[in-house]
Amino acid sequence: MTAARTSASEQAALTERLRNCYTGAVHDVLRAMGRERIVLPPAIKAIAPGMRLAGPVWTVSGHVDHTKTRHECLLGWCTLLSKAPRGHVVVCQPNTHAIALMGELSAQTLKARGVLGYVVDGGSRDTELVLEQAFPVFCSFLTPADIVERWVPDRFGEPVTIGDVTVTTGDYLLGDRDGVVIIPRDSVTETLERTEAVMATESEMRSALIAGMDPVDAYNRFGKF
Repeated sequence: MTAARTSASEQAALTERLRNCYTGAVHDVLRAMGRERIVLPPAIKAIAPGMRLAGPVWTVSGHVDHTKTRHECLLGWCTLLSKAPRGHVVVCQPNTHAIALMGELSAQTLKARGVLGYVVDGGSRDTELVLEQAFPVFCSFLTPADIVERWVPDRFGEPVTIGDVTVTTGDYLLGDRDGVVIIPRDSVTETLERTEAVMATESEMRSALIAGMDPVDAYNRFGKF
C-alpha cells in the first residue's frame, strides 16, 4: 500500500497498529521479507526512556550556511514547521552534527499542528521542556547550540539518507527504546500483518517457556526464538 493510495483515516489506522508493535519484531519480519538497510544508526535514540513513535514519514534536509542572516535562518526554520503535515513523523537529515535541530517552541508548534514526532540525524535541545510537551523526539545528541546564522532547510518531501538507510516520504517509521526502523511504503500492510502474527506466536511461546518448556523444544515447536 503506497502513501498515494492511503487516506488519512487509513494512515491513522496503520499508525495505531504499528504503535502496538516493537522494533525488534518489525526488523525481523522485514529481514525475512528480504529487506535490508532498514535500521537508522544506533546513535539516534529517544530523548527519554519509554518514548515511542510511529507513523508515516515526511522528510526534510538542510545544510550549514554561515552566510545566512538570523532572519533567513529563522524564516527557513518556520517554513519547515509550517510545511510539516499533520499525522506524519518529520525525519530530518541536517547534514551537520554541530547544532540542535529541535527545541521547545518547535516541539510545541509541531504537536499543536498534529505532527506525530520528530527524528533527526543531528542534535536537539531544551530537553526538559520538550519532555514536558510529551512530544516524541529521536536524535543523535543533545546540545544547546542553535541554527541561527548557521543552518537552513533546502529540500522538503524528497528522499534523504541517514546512515545507510534511504528514507522516503510515505515510508512508515517505528521508534522505541531499541532505536528506529523504517518500513518501506510499498510493504507497510504486509509488514504489519506478518509482525502481528509473529507477536502472537511469541506470546504463545513465552507462556510455554514460563510453564517450563525446554527452549530447544520451544524453538522446534514455534520456529523462532
